[in-house]
Amino acid sequence: MLVGVPKEIKNFEYRVGLVPSSVRELTARGHQVIIQKGAGEKIGFEDEMYERVGARIVEHAEEVFQQADMIIKVKEPQPQECRMLRENQVIFTYLHLAPDPEQAKLLLESGCVAIAYETVTGPHGGLPLLAPMSEVAGRMAIQAGATSLEIKNGGRGMLLGGVPGVVPAKVVVIGGGVVGTNAVRVAMGMGAQVVVIDKSLERLYMLDLQFGSKIMTIFSTADSIEEHVQSADLVVGAVLIPGASAPRLVTRNMLSRMRHGAVVVDVSIDQGGCFETSKPTTHQEPTYVVDEVVHYCVANMPGAVPRTSTFALNNATLPFVIALANLGYKEAMRRDRHLMHGLNVCRGKVTYQAVAEALHQPYTPPEQMIGE
Repeated sequence: MLVGVPKEIKNFEYRVGLVPSSVRELTARGHQVIIQKGAGEKIGFEDEMYERVGARIVEHAEEVFQQADMIIKVKEPQPQECRMLRENQVIFTYLHLAPDPEQAKLLLESGCVAIAYETVTGPHGGLPLLAPMSEVAGRMAIQAGATSLEIKNGGRGMLLGGVPGVVPAKVVVIGGGVVGTNAVRVAMGMGAQVVVIDKSLERLYMLDLQFGSKIMTIFSTADSIEEHVQSADLVVGAVLIPGASAPRLVTRNMLSRMRHGAVVVDVSIDQGGCFETSKPTTHQEPTYVVDEVVHYCVANMPGAVPRTSTFALNNATLPFVIALANLGYKEAMRRDRHLMHGLNVCRGKVTYQAVAEALHQPYTPPEQMIGE
């Protein structure tokens, strides 16, 4: 198979779909790989490194899309990239289609086979291709929140962990999954007061076992969210429903009663956000203010640490990339139902139910499209 990796074009996005060691695994199995010139340059992967492991360097993204049987990316394809996709061409990347009807429309029109990292499942549950970036984003959420709390950035002028004799900041994490757990770990390590809110008693029990009395675990209700958000200095939104739009758990009314200079970091923004006042921002202009509350809603947070993020992502995606290249998408999915769960759009049909519901599109079971 001819596998293609274009350079990412989203604002401040320097991650790359395949690192040189991943390319070597593909070429050693007889596959061809083409890489757009400079695709990994910003994070230390020079074109010569790719050439040494058997890749061919091409000048323009158009060449990658025209020639490749399968496109490997990191971020969702931008409109100009979607228009270069062709019928039956496989694209394997993060898609986040539920809050993005324009992208979905273009993917459907192209007739491509779009497989989303974020809905591939694992044999023991969970989302193994989302988890590495969720770990990065959860840890970064506290880092970004702590910076946003500084007075020069519009925050309350608080040090997250305080100092002896001064009360530390209160951090509320909504959602106790991978993002939330990593946010809790860093916030606790920095000395903050930490509250984590989740609707799963089992998850709260596990967090209590992991962190003990150093954090407070709270069952999620509208009342508990309202109570703790209003008294928080930093709120991290870490809510995920696989493939679907994130629920808006914090209303404008709740937010308007928060302390002036408090900060919200919405890690769920890729799926639409869990704060009513959330809108996507970029690394170039990461924050805005609503009702005297600082909002950090960068839609590709791990892109701020692209080298770490790229290695972490490749570690998780490589086995699936190899399976798709070796077997083709139909046979690979027949053999691995977890990979099949990643199929979101296939030859003009929406094949992931939560996406179909969010976009008000007819749903076609993926089994029907791969001929089971």
